[in-house]
Amino acid sequence: MLLIMVSALIIQMFNPWGVNRIPQAASCGEGCSRYDVVVVGSELQGVLLAREAQKLGLSVLILDPREKPGGELIQGEMLFLDEPRDKRHVSLAQGEMKNLFHAYNKGKIRNLQEFQAYYNKLIENLPLKSGIKIHDVEEAAVNDSHTMKSLTYKDRDQKAYKLEARYWVENTDFNALTGWLKHKKRIPGMEVIEKRNSPGYMGATYMLNYKNVDWKKLNTEVLKHYPLSNLRKIYGPNTYVDWNFAVGFSNVMNKFAPLEKFVRLRGLNIANQRGGKVIINGLIIYNVDPSNDASVKEAMRKGAAEAPRILEYLRSHLPGFEKAEMNVAPNYLYIRDFNRFETDYVLKYEDVMGGKMFWDNVSIGAYPVDLQGTVHIPHGIGFGVTPAYGIPLRSFLLKEYNNVLAVGKNIGADIKAYGTSRIMANNALAAQTIGIILGHESDRRQLKDLTPEDFRRILHYLKRKYRIQVERA
Repeated sequence: MLLIMVSALIIQMFNPWGVNRIPQAASCGEGCSRYDVVVVGSELQGVLLAREAQKLGLSVLILDPREKPGGELIQGEMLFLDEPRDKRHVSLAQGEMKNLFHAYNKGKIRNLQEFQAYYNKLIENLPLKSGIKIHDVEEAAVNDSHTMKSLTYKDRDQKAYKLEARYWVENTDFNALTGWLKHKKRIPGMEVIEKRNSPGYMGATYMLNYKNVDWKKLNTEVLKHYPLSNLRKIYGPNTYVDWNFAVGFSNVMNKFAPLEKFVRLRGLNIANQRGGKVIINGLIIYNVDPSNDASVKEAMRKGAAEAPRILEYLRSHLPGFEKAEMNVAPNYLYIRDFNRFETDYVLKYEDVMGGKMFWDNVSIGAYPVDLQGTVHIPHGIGFGVTPAYGIPLRSFLLKEYNNVLAVGKNIGADIKAYGTSRIMANNALAAQTIGIILGHESDRRQLKDLTPEDFRRILHYLKRKYRIQVERA
């Protein structure tokens, strides 16, 4: 008995989550495996969900249809992070995103290698398969709803594998999972703003990598134009430079003439990666279909063609860039926007602008309502600055299905609300929180059956155990 007690104590000391091993899939017949949670796509948000669910004893699997994992953050190199802040400018980052922003703002995680090392630590114990292709999805009617029963995919070995799961999670930027489902309804997108009938999407970004940039000169020369009113008169509204980041310069960038069609250089978001290296979010490419490999390939070609031309332009128009050179190109695009489908609750513009909180909050977010450009609205459009607002669990539960979640940029939100809720920090906290809830509640009831009374208990343990507060302080 003493030996058993000591063994249990050792397990608890080294395994505080109460999980003795990485949970393995169960068999559901010959050639079939059954998991608690299957996540399709390797974007950071779904990784956080899977990580928390696994910590709490659930069996998880990440299937990645892209050839390499990391999505927008690693392959797209979207390394200029937007931090949600309330109207007092206090950061709202919580959970794992708080850790990331702390390192990011301190300059400890700023270049691709550092982000890659960070991401690798998140996935090191998660079963993840990249380069898979979904071949079939089976679903069935259940009372007034539908359930997703199974998924069949081919791995790189070209063998077919069948999976069953309690929960399925869409975590791609191109509807790799939800695109297969029959009972879904698309949420209207940018066509609402454009006042057009055909679907519209915000432009994608090809991230620009340059080296040998003299950041000290950029900072010093730009700040010589103070006061701020004069600086912004010269360079454009919202222009700002400090020792880590530089934004704006739209008056200068608007004069750049691209050679490619459906391409535009907007105002820049520049991150100082140290050692003369910078990464820039500023090159917009319109009409990209992320579900079409040929469309992505063509957009990448356009970005690669414009990047050296933009470098030459920056050398003569922006101080500190006089001796800049090309650096390594990204492997993929930053996709802002694609098809999103109705969820149990579609977050509304009035909700975010009014700072609404919900009984089933899984995140508290904030960010200006920022809709990037389209072919028909090339400069984009903004609809105001939000206060802190809640994002409910129901905005991630796919309507008509009792076991399908849509996380990250798949959030259920009308197009204006999407303009703020789309940023990674807002919906990454939600995904992490959902993973925790799955782990704690899966033996009690389904996510769709959780009640306000359940959430009073859930909000309490999120705050007590995880220091995540997703209710109004």
